[in-house]
Amino acid sequence: MRYLKLTVAYDGTHFVGWQIQPNGPSIQGHLQEAWQAVTGESLVMTGSGRTDSGVHAVGQVASLVTHHPLPVAAIPGALNANLPETIVVREAREMDYDFHAIRDAVAKTYRYTIQMGRRRSPFLLQRSWYVPRELDTELMSRAGQLFIGRHDFASLQSAGAPRRSTIRTILKMVCETIDVDGFPLFQVYVTGDGFLYNMVRNLVGTLMLVGRKRLLPEDIPKILAAKDRTIAGPTAPAAGLTLMHVEYQRPDQVNGV
Repeated sequence: MRYLKLTVAYDGTHFVGWQIQPNGPSIQGHLQEAWQAVTGESLVMTGSGRTDSGVHAVGQVASLVTHHPLPVAAIPGALNANLPETIVVREAREMDYDFHAIRDAVAKTYRYTIQMGRRRSPFLLQRSWYVPRELDTELMSRAGQLFIGRHDFASLQSAGAPRRSTIRTILKMVCETIDVDGFPLFQVYVTGDGFLYNMVRNLVGTLMLVGRKRLLPEDIPKILAAKDRTIAGPTAPAAGLTLMHVEYQRPDQVNGV
């Protein structure tokens, strides 16, 4: 029995999300179908997190258990030959006994991208949230730092996926303003030990209100203390969110590609 770790990138625009659902194509479904096409083996791949419809990934991680002897070096190429162009297996590795993509994850990093101003980029609409106004990015950056630490993030949890605890730790947050082809972007990188449903998108929606000066940075601790979703900002669109990286403590066992 072999335990494998796949690192997968995808453009989530035309998928219902990671998880198999009856209403459209999923990342998980395509990967499992590709594996079966290559090996003849039917199995379930477990993703590190259930990215929603329209959400992208650079470093999603999937785990699987297989009896097939396909060499690890051949796995990315074999799967990619049977996947849509918008899904790519970047890496395959043999892992220690009982590796599990969800259970063994210790941190995840997401990036959210806002394009702002009077002119929108036609090339970034499926990878960002277009806000047709100037935003005070300095205020947004200051406000972002106030989310760092261990807090009850109930005010940033959308309805639909309740958890036993709404306490999470944001380990790091980096905000930056960049220019892509003459279009200004504001990007937020958030690293945490776990995230509630739509937590990053709700966090960004709250920062957007700070950028519009409808909230102050000093309001962030009050929003968290209230544990009330209605006083935080709107849920930012899925298109701007990308899962960048998943961290694990357990070392890789043998060769990877």
